[in-house]
Amino acid sequence: MTNRLLHKRRDFITLLGGAAATWPLAARAQQGERLRRIGVLMNITADDPEAQSRMTAFVQELAQLGWIADRNVRIDYRWAAGDPGRFHRYAEELLALAPDVILASATPSVQALQQATRTVPIVFANVGDPVGMGLVESLARPGGNITGFTPNEFGFGAKWLGLLKEIAPRVTRVAVVRDLTIGPAQLSAIQAVAPSFGVELSVVGARDADEIERTVAAFARVANAGLIVTASTWAMIHRDLITMLAARHRLPAIYPFRYFVTAGGLMSYGANTIDMHRRAAGYVDRILKGEKPADLPVQAPTKYELMINLKTAKALGLEVPDTLLARADEVIE
Repeated sequence: MTNRLLHKRRDFITLLGGAAATWPLAARAQQGERLRRIGVLMNITADDPEAQSRMTAFVQELAQLGWIADRNVRIDYRWAAGDPGRFHRYAEELLALAPDVILASATPSVQALQQATRTVPIVFANVGDPVGMGLVESLARPGGNITGFTPNEFGFGAKWLGLLKEIAPRVTRVAVVRDLTIGPAQLSAIQAVAPSFGVELSVVGARDADEIERTVAAFARVANAGLIVTASTWAMIHRDLITMLAARHRLPAIYPFRYFVTAGGLMSYGANTIDMHRRAAGYVDRILKGEKPADLPVQAPTKYELMINLKTAKALGLEVPDTLLARADEVIE
């Protein structure tokens, strides 16, 4: 690990945990102020750069709203790293700490918490189908102890197929690589428009590295093939492997978030995951001040970002249309 990365990781750890040693002192110093407690259940590892960016945005926004980690709030973190057992174990651990509210990142975190409590307020970020997964009654009226921020609206998946055909018009067969345990909203939208694009779809599920490698290699034998990788925790954890396999097998692919493209992927279109965690701090603040999750509507993104990796496009022999480049929010040369 380079010195620069070591310093960055050290700074992040200081941001999240360095103030922990001062919490008891701070609590005594602020005797007139109640120390509130926030739990955080993350779906990835603490040293993932994406996790660092998400939590930095969350903590900084909390500070802007007056919640300072060494003064009037304590934040307890758990990092599930995509492990199903850890999600449930850490959900129970956080609840045992009697939090006032919990931030849950991604669907598995919310599912584990929902099974453990129907009373402690939960604010989620980056949950793709909260209604379909039974986490809330509706986006406008969540109705229970859970609310938050979703990365897309119903029908959003259709946009991925349109963009893939735009950058790789020869593609006629597309594998939708998805977590089969997550709601079907994104897949349904893709299936609805596939005939109009002259595309034959294959739906494949993969949960570990070996299965991902077998699945992508098998599909690569099909002529004029491409990939749509939908949002999931396992896809995020294995993003380096997935983008490497797409490059190795020369498969044009579109991904749901920016971090796939910085890992070498061809193109992404989706919400800003960092911004969702920043906005989640606003709901945490409102709940700490007395509002109820049931009264806070689930919010969709205010904008979506298109990112293109020209280096990857060149390696795949693709010429990116000027009209597509003009719409891109970010281009990697």
